[in-house]
Amino acid sequence: MASLPLKKSYGCEPVLQQFYGGGPLVVSSDGSFIACACGESINIVDLSNASIKSTIEGGSDTITALALSPDDKLLFSSGHSREIRVWDLSTLKCLRSWKGHDGPAIGMACHPSGGLLATAGADRKVLVWDVDGGFCTHYFKGHKGVVSSILFHPDTDKSLLFSGSDDATVRVWDLLAKKCVATLDKHFSRVTSMAITSDGSALLSAGRDKVVNLWDLRDYSCKLTVPTYEMVEAVCAIPPGSAFDSFLSSYNQQTIKKKCRSLEIHFITVGERGIVRMWNADSACLYEQKSSDVTISSEMDDSKRGFTAATVLPSNQGLLCVTADQQLLLYTTVEVPEKKMELILSKRLVGYNEEILDLKFLGEEEQYLAVATNIEQVQVYDLSSMSCSYVLAGHSEIVLCLDTCALSSGKILIVTGSKDNSVRLWDSESRCCVGVGTGHMGAVGAVAFSKKLQNFLVSGSSDHTIKVWSFDGLSDDAEQPMNLKAKAVVAAHGKDINSLAVAPNDSLVCTGSQDRTACVWRLPDLVSVVTFRGHKRGIWSVEFSPVDQVVITASGDKTIKMWSISDGSCLKTFEGHTSSVLRASFLTRGAQIVSCGADGLVKLWTVRTGECIATYDKHEDKIWALAVGKKTEMFATGGSDALVNLWHDSTAAEREEAFRKEEEAVLRGQELENAVLDADYTKAIQVAFELRRPHKLFELFASVCRKREAELQIEKALHALGKEEIRQLLEYVREWNTKPKLCHVAQFVLFQLFNIHPPTEIIEIKGISDVLEGLIPYTQRHFSRIDRLVRSTFLLDYTLTGMSVIEPDTEAREVKAESLVDSNVHQDANDVVITENVAKEQIESEGKTASKKRKSHKSRESSHKKERRADQTNAAAISLQA
Repeated sequence: MASLPLKKSYGCEPVLQQFYGGGPLVVSSDGSFIACACGESINIVDLSNASIKSTIEGGSDTITALALSPDDKLLFSSGHSREIRVWDLSTLKCLRSWKGHDGPAIGMACHPSGGLLATAGADRKVLVWDVDGGFCTHYFKGHKGVVSSILFHPDTDKSLLFSGSDDATVRVWDLLAKKCVATLDKHFSRVTSMAITSDGSALLSAGRDKVVNLWDLRDYSCKLTVPTYEMVEAVCAIPPGSAFDSFLSSYNQQTIKKKCRSLEIHFITVGERGIVRMWNADSACLYEQKSSDVTISSEMDDSKRGFTAATVLPSNQGLLCVTADQQLLLYTTVEVPEKKMELILSKRLVGYNEEILDLKFLGEEEQYLAVATNIEQVQVYDLSSMSCSYVLAGHSEIVLCLDTCALSSGKILIVTGSKDNSVRLWDSESRCCVGVGTGHMGAVGAVAFSKKLQNFLVSGSSDHTIKVWSFDGLSDDAEQPMNLKAKAVVAAHGKDINSLAVAPNDSLVCTGSQDRTACVWRLPDLVSVVTFRGHKRGIWSVEFSPVDQVVITASGDKTIKMWSISDGSCLKTFEGHTSSVLRASFLTRGAQIVSCGADGLVKLWTVRTGECIATYDKHEDKIWALAVGKKTEMFATGGSDALVNLWHDSTAAEREEAFRKEEEAVLRGQELENAVLDADYTKAIQVAFELRRPHKLFELFASVCRKREAELQIEKALHALGKEEIRQLLEYVREWNTKPKLCHVAQFVLFQLFNIHPPTEIIEIKGISDVLEGLIPYTQRHFSRIDRLVRSTFLLDYTLTGMSVIEPDTEAREVKAESLVDSNVHQDANDVVITENVAKEQIESEGKTASKKRKSHKSRESSHKKERRADQTNAAAISLQA
C-alpha cells in the first residue's frame, strides 16, 4: 500500500476562548452582539457563536460599568480610574473622555434619544452628561448609599430618570425640573434591578429583600408587592405580543380565574437559585423551572450561586441570563405535543474557563468536543456553534482527565477521572452517569478505554497504582449507575501516574509517571513486560504507534523519545521544545508526531528523519491538552490560557495557493515585460509594484530619467498609488538612496513624488516618519558631495584660464566677482588652497621631469636631436614670416 502524503502545514482556528471575566455586560439593540468586560479590556462578542469580533483595550483600568447608544454605534465605559470614555465601535477609537465621580461608576444608562448619558457612582451621586460635549448637565444628590442601578424612562417625552441604591430606595428625578420628584422606599435591602413596563405606566423594582415592587408612575404609589422567596438579581418586563407573552397565555388559562384583572403585567425574575420564573402581577408565579441549569461549583459559597443578570432579547430571540461563573444561558420557547409551550436552554456560552486540562473528540463526524476544565463538570461543545451542548455533572472535585469510546452499537461512552479519587462512566446520549468506579486512594490523573474489545477501561492514580475496570454488564435502563469492578490492580510506579495508553490490539497498556520511567504491562492481568529508562524528568504523556511496535513518551526534560517494545531500547530522541513536553500523539498513521508543551508551542515532527518540520505559536501559556481526531486527523489543543484551538490540515490548500500565486506571477511578469517593450511606463510601474520587484522598479525609473518626455507617464503612475504603496515606494527609495550609484534615480523619484503629493498628505501616512528619518541623512550627504563637485569646477576653470587654454568668460567673471565681494573671507581661503594646489602640481611636474632625466643615454641623445630639429623648424618659420 502506498504511503500517505506527509502533512506539512496546519491552519489554526480558535474555537473556544475567554471572552467574559465577570462584571458589566450590555446587549445590543438588535441582540446580535454583546459588549462585556474581560479583565482590563472590553470584548465585542458575536452571540451566535461566541466569537470575539473586536477588543477594546482599556489600559490598566478595570471596567465597572458599560452602556450602548440606541443605534449601537457608541459604547460608554467607566472603571476604577473614574474616567468615563466614549468609544466609536466602527473604529474602536476613544472619541472623548472625562472624569466626574469621586468614586468608580457602578451603573450607566443612555437616553433613548442618544444625547444624554446617566452614571451612578459609588460616591452616592447621580450625574447626567451631554454625550457630544462631555459636560455635566444634571447633578443629583440624595442617596445615602452606593447607587447601583440607573434607568431612563423609555418614552422621550417623559424626562424621568430612576436610580436604585444600597439604601433600599428608588429615587425618581425630573430632568426638566432638575430635582427629585419621588422617593420609593418599600424595599428593605439593596435595589438590584429596575424595569419599565411596555406602556410606560409602571415601574418594577427588585431587591435582595426577596420581593418585587410594582409602582404606579402617575402618583408614585406602590400598587403591589410580589414575594419571590429568593434574592432577585434581575427583573425584566415582558412586552405584550412577544413569544414569552404567548408562552404565558396557556398558563394564564389554567391558573387565573375570571376575576378582576386590573393589572395585566408580566415579568421575569432570576436570582440566587439559578432558575427562571415568570410572573403575573395579579396571580403571582405562573411558570417556574423545575431544575437549575447553572453549574454549581463546590468551592462557590451560597452568595455567588445562580444568576447575576438577565435581558429579554428583541425580535423574540429569547432570554439571555448571566451566571455567577461567567456563563451566558440563552432560553427560548418551544411547543410541546400537549398544546403547551416549554422553556428550553437553547445555547450555553462559557465566558471563562481558567484552564483546559484535557479534551477529546465525540461523535461519528467528530463534531463535538468534550472538555475538562478546572471545575467538577465536563462540558461538551458543539464545534459548529461553539455553544456548550450539555454538561456532565456528578464529580465532587475537579475533573483531571477523560477519554471517549464509540461502541459497535453506536453508543458513545465517556470516562472521567477526578480529584475525588473516583472514575465515572457516562452515556453521551442520555447525558447521565451509568457507572462509578471507586477504590483509588489518590486523585485519578489518567484514564483510557480499550481500543478493540471495548469492554474495559484502565485508570492511573497518584496512589501509584493502575486498575483495570470492566463494564460488561452495563445496562441502558438502569436508574442508578452501576458499580464498576476492578479486574486487576498493580502498584506500577514510585510516584504519580500522569498518562495511560492502551495498545491498538488491547494486549498491552503503557504508563508514564513522575518517577521518570514508562512501563509496559500485559493485559488483562497487568504483568510487567518492559520498562523504559532514560528520561531525566517526569513523563507526562505516552502513546502506542498505530503501525509499529514502538511507544513515544513526552517528558519534562524537553524531549520526546521513541522506544522499542521488544527490548526497551531508545530508538530516537526528538529535541526542539524549550520547556517541558506535556503531550505527544501520532499522526498520518504513525509517520508523524504532533507535540505541545509548557512553552506554548505546537510542533510537527517527521518520524523517519526526526526533524521538526513546523512550529506554531498560538497559545500564551502551557498546553495541557491535545486531542487528535481518528477520522479527520484534525487535532485540538487547550491550555492554561483558557483557549481551545482547532487545527486543520492545510498542506494541500497551501500547495494549491502557492501554485496559483506562481502562475499568476508568471502571467503578471509577462504583462510587465510587454508594458516595458511598449514603453508604457505607467502600467509597467503599477505591475512592478504589485509583484514587489524593487530592482525592476528601479530600472523603470532609471529609464524614465533618461527619457524626459516620459515624465507624464511616471506622474500618472505615482498618482495612482495609495497611501500604503507610497510608503512602500519610499522604503525602496530609502534603500536606493544609500548607494551613490543609485542616488540620482532615488532623488528623481522623490522630486516627482513631492511634486504630486503635498508633504502634509505624506506625513499622515502610517509609519512614514521612520522612512523619512532614513532618507534625510543620506540626502544631505549627497547634496554636500554635489556642492563640493561644483566648487571644484571653479578651480578647473581658473586653471584652464590661467594656462590660456580657454578664453575667460566675462559674464562668469562678473558673477564670480559679485560672489567674491559677498564672501571675501571664504574666497581668500579658497585662493590659499588654490595656490597650494598649484605649488603642489609644479613640484609634482618637476619630480616627473627629474625622473625622466634618469633614463638611458640613448633616449637622452634622441631627445636632444628632436629638440634641435624643433629649433631649426621654428627658426625657419620665423624667417618666412619675416
